Amino acid sequence: MTPSRIALLIFIAALITAFFSFDLQSYLTLETLKTQQAAIAGYRNDHPGMAIAVYGLVYVAVTGLSLPGAAILTLAGGAVFGLLWGTVIVSFASSIGATLAFLAARFLFRDAVKSKFGDRLQAIDAGIAKEGGLYLFTLRLVPVFPFFVINLAMGLTNLKTSTFYWISQVGMLAGTLVYVNAGTQLGQMESLAGILSPGLLGSFVLLGVFPLIANKIVAAVKANKIYAKWTKPAHFDNNIVVIGAGSGGLVTSYIAAAVKAKVTLIEKHKMGGDCLNTGCVPSKALIRSAKWLAHVKRAAEFGIKKADVDFDFADVMERVQAVIKTVEPHDSVQRYSDLGVAVIEGEAKILSPWEVRVSTGGKIHTLTTRAIVIAAGARPLVPPIPGIEAIGYLTSDSIWALRELPKRLLVLGGGPIGSELAQSFARFGSAVTQMEKAPRLLVREDSDVSDIVMAKFRQEGINVLVGHTAQEFIIDNGEKILLAEHQGEVVRIAFDQVLLAIGRVANTQGYGLEELGVEVSAKGTVAVNDFQETNYPNIFAVGDVAGPYQFTHTAAHQAWYAAVNALFGSFKKFRTDYSVIPWSTFIDPEVARVGLNEQEATEQGIAYEISTYHIDDLDRAIADGEAHGFVKVLTPPGKDRILGVTIVGEHAGDLLAEFVLAMKYKIGLNKLLGTIHIYPTMAEANKYVAGVWKRNHAPQGLLLWVARFHDWRRG
Repeated sequence: MTPSRIALLIFIAALITAFFSFDLQSYLTLETLKTQQAAIAGYRNDHPGMAIAVYGLVYVAVTGLSLPGAAILTLAGGAVFGLLWGTVIVSFASSIGATLAFLAARFLFRDAVKSKFGDRLQAIDAGIAKEGGLYLFTLRLVPVFPFFVINLAMGLTNLKTSTFYWISQVGMLAGTLVYVNAGTQLGQMESLAGILSPGLLGSFVLLGVFPLIANKIVAAVKANKIYAKWTKPAHFDNNIVVIGAGSGGLVTSYIAAAVKAKVTLIEKHKMGGDCLNTGCVPSKALIRSAKWLAHVKRAAEFGIKKADVDFDFADVMERVQAVIKTVEPHDSVQRYSDLGVAVIEGEAKILSPWEVRVSTGGKIHTLTTRAIVIAAGARPLVPPIPGIEAIGYLTSDSIWALRELPKRLLVLGGGPIGSELAQSFARFGSAVTQMEKAPRLLVREDSDVSDIVMAKFRQEGINVLVGHTAQEFIIDNGEKILLAEHQGEVVRIAFDQVLLAIGRVANTQGYGLEELGVEVSAKGTVAVNDFQETNYPNIFAVGDVAGPYQFTHTAAHQAWYAAVNALFGSFKKFRTDYSVIPWSTFIDPEVARVGLNEQEATEQGIAYEISTYHIDDLDRAIADGEAHGFVKVLTPPGKDRILGVTIVGEHAGDLLAEFVLAMKYKIGLNKLLGTIHIYPTMAEANKYVAGVWKRNHAPQGLLLWVARFHDWRRG
C-alpha cells in the first residue's frame, strides 16, 4: 500500500476511533433528538445559515465515514428544517457523503481487490459497465440494503463517479422523503421501527422492482421503434431461418430441430463452411502428412539407420481432399434433412426482420420466420499493399487448389494460420520465409512460447523475419519481390508464391444487413449483445461473423445460446458464457491455452503465481522422443484455483482438456494432484504441474515439527 493510502487510512481510522471513544453516537439517538428538539429549533431560528452548514457537514461526515446515525440525522432534518428544506439538505448531504465513501473505498482498496480477485472483478466490471446504473438505482430504492455497504461495494467497481453521484441522488430521494417526512412528526414517534411499517416496506420493494420493469418497457419501446417501418406477417413458415452452414449455423439448426422447431438452413456455397472445406479439416490433414515426413527425417533418433521417402505434393493435396470427402457426410444436406432441418442450397437475402428471400436454381421464393440467425462466417483479409494484385497471392481459402509445391513460399503473418502452414510447407521442401510485423510470432501467447516456436521453426529451415512491415510488391526481371521495412532499412524478399495469413474479415455485406440497418461493430463484425442478439431482438449472429473469437468450437458454443434465446427468449434469456475459452495452434511443438497467460494477467493487473512443469522430464515424452515443452499454470497467490494454463508440447490440445474441465467446474490443483493418471502417458504432466504447486506451498513450519517428531521416534 502506498504512503498516501496509508495516511488516508490512518486518518479515517482516527476519526472513527474518536467517534466511538468520545461516545458521540450517544448524541445520535431518537431520545436525544426528541429531548433536544426545541433547543436545536431555536438555534436554527437564530442562525439559519450556520445551522444548515453544521448539519450538512455532520451528515456528510457520518455518511462518508459509514458511521451509525444517518437515519436519526435524516429525522432531525425533517424535525428542524421541515419537509421541503429537510429533503433538499439531506438529499445533497447524503449523496456527497456517499460519494466520499465510494471514492475512499476505490482509492484504498480497489487495486488490492483487483490484484487478488482480478478475474472475478473483471466480470463484475463488465456487468457494471453495461447495467451498473440500473443496479445502483434498484439498490438505492430498496432500504433493506444498507446504504454504506452499497457505497463501499460500488467503490470497488469501475462505475463512474459522476454516475454514482447522480443516481444516488435520484435513487435515495424517495427514501429520504419518507424519513424526512417522518421527522416532521418526531413528537409522535416512539421508535425507529415506526418508520418502516410492513406496508411502507412493501412500497419500497415495489419501488425497487420498478427500474427492472422500466428497463423491460424501454427495451419494448426500442424494439417497437426499430420494427416500426416493417410489416410483421400474421403467420410464419419457420421458427428460425439460419443463414450459413458452418459450425455456428449447423449447431443452431441441429438444436432447433431437436426441440421440434421448424428451421430452414440456407447455404450458398458448401455445407460445413470454412472449417470443413478450407480451414480446420484440410489444414490438419496437411499437418499430419507434413509431420510424418518430419518423423522420417528423424529416423536415427528412433534407432532406424535409414529411412527414405518418395512423395508427390499433388498426392498429398489429393489426400487432403479425400479427408474432406470422408468428413463431409457429417455436415451434409442429407444428414441435416434427416434430422428435421429444411436445407436450401441457395443465396439468402434478408428483406425484413421476418422475411428472407432465397435464390436457388433460377427460382426465387420468400420465407417468413419468427427469428433469423446469421452465421455467414468470414474470409481472409487481403491488405491494400501496392502491387499485390499484380503478383497474385494465395489465402487459406485458395491454397488448397495447389498441386505443385512452391519452391519459395513467402508467408505474411505470424498467427496460428500462418504458422501452421509455414511449418507444413517447409517440411514438404519449400524454402519458406515467414514475415511478421510484430516483434515475435504468436503475439497472443507469452514470450517464452514464441521463443520456443521461433527456435523450432528456424531449426527446421524457416526464415523467420519479425519486426518487418510490408511496403510494396514488385516484379524485377521476372522475379517477384516484396519490399519490406525493418529497423529503418528496406529489405528485399524474393519469392515464387505468397500466402496471406494476416487475419480474417467478417462477411457482413451482400445479404441485406445494410438495407435492414443491422449494426456493425468497430471491428467489422455484426454487433451483438450478451444474448447474441443484434439491434433487432429477433435477429441473432454467431461464429466468425459476430466474434469475438474465430474458432469453430466457439461458434458452436454461441449457437446454443442463439438457438435457445431465439426460440425461448420471451420466457428466459441466457447470456453467452465466455469464462472458459480454450484454443490450440497445431504446429510442432503444439501450443494450447485456456484462460489467462502471463502477459494478459499483467496487463489486467491480476496478481498470480506460476507453476511450471517441463515435459523433458516426463517418462512418456522421453520414450516417444518428444521430450520438449512445458505445462504452465497461473494461480492466485497462495491458492490452487486455476486462472489459466499454457501447454507447449506434443498433443498439447488434448492435454488441455483436463484443465478446461477443471476451470469450468472450479476444480483446483489439489484435486488434480489427487486424481490417478495412467502411467506412462503424456497426461501425467498435468498431475506433475499440480505437484509443483503443492511443493511450492508445502507447510515448512509444520514439516519441521514433523521431522522433529520422527527424530524423537527414532530415539
